[in-house]
Amino acid sequence: MTAAISVTGLRKAYGDHTVLDGIDLHVPRGTVFSLLGANGAGKTTTVKILSTLVGADAGDIRVEGHDVTREPDAVRAAIGVTGQFSAVDKLLTGAENLRLMADLNQLPRGEGRERVTRLLERFDLTTAAGKPAGTYSGGMTRRLDLAMTLIGSPRVIFLDEPTTGLDPRSRREVWQIVRSLVAGGVTIFLTTQYLEEADELADRIAVLDGGRIVAEGTPGDLKRRIPGGHVRLGFADERRLSAALRVLGDATREDDSLALRVPSDGSLTALKTLIGRLDERAVEVGELSVHTPDLDDVFLALTDRKAASR
Repeated sequence: MTAAISVTGLRKAYGDHTVLDGIDLHVPRGTVFSLLGANGAGKTTTVKILSTLVGADAGDIRVEGHDVTREPDAVRAAIGVTGQFSAVDKLLTGAENLRLMADLNQLPRGEGRERVTRLLERFDLTTAAGKPAGTYSGGMTRRLDLAMTLIGSPRVIFLDEPTTGLDPRSRREVWQIVRSLVAGGVTIFLTTQYLEEADELADRIAVLDGGRIVAEGTPGDLKRRIPGGHVRLGFADERRLSAALRVLGDATREDDSLALRVPSDGSLTALKTLIGRLDERAVEVGELSVHTPDLDDVFLALTDRKAASR
């Protein structure tokens, strides 16, 4: 799959402090790529470099095939950026904010007005279009901010902690917007403090710590790297539980319940093997559930290891 973003050997330091220490990234078109890291890990610096706002000290960095150093105007024409803090002018109405962006993008008047109308409809802002943006809720403000980003029809959008401060309902509204953008072929580069958000949206995730990428993969890949995954088997009576325990051997009984925990990475292959072993001995299982570490576990384990080695 063709890369929307390709980064090799990216380095950035401020004085003696190295923020990015030779990171590599490959983001296919039409996907969501999430960069995770603690505060100060370099997420926002990465976004600023990729969006031409800050220069890199070293590295080959391309967005939509354009070199960010030699072709910054081409990169800017291909991207949109929604930062942690809204770019909405609270004194202007929603429609006026969008029309201002259309003018800044130098769209012909008729095309610009038509695009504003479509975006107001798409983001469910038509009713509030004539009201000052300062009267909008947090979720409405973020929707307007995203609509303003889309005025220029970007092929790559950088979302830097886009749902910070939003309530759960508004956050999920933003998630749905992101999914619809990707379905339309847009590439999303997402940084977030909410690991659930990355789990919900990202096709691939990279964990940034100490200026380096310490892990990368799909959410499922990363979870399977962390110990603690297991399959929980529930049984109708003691006889069936004891029979399963004899078959499995490495299972652990849960206290005060007719259930066993079997270490597992939760993969389909592992589940088929487990069920096959029980079926061969005609052991009847009442309930089966898969428990894998979540991204919080992954993040803490990876960054704790890194911190311990420094």
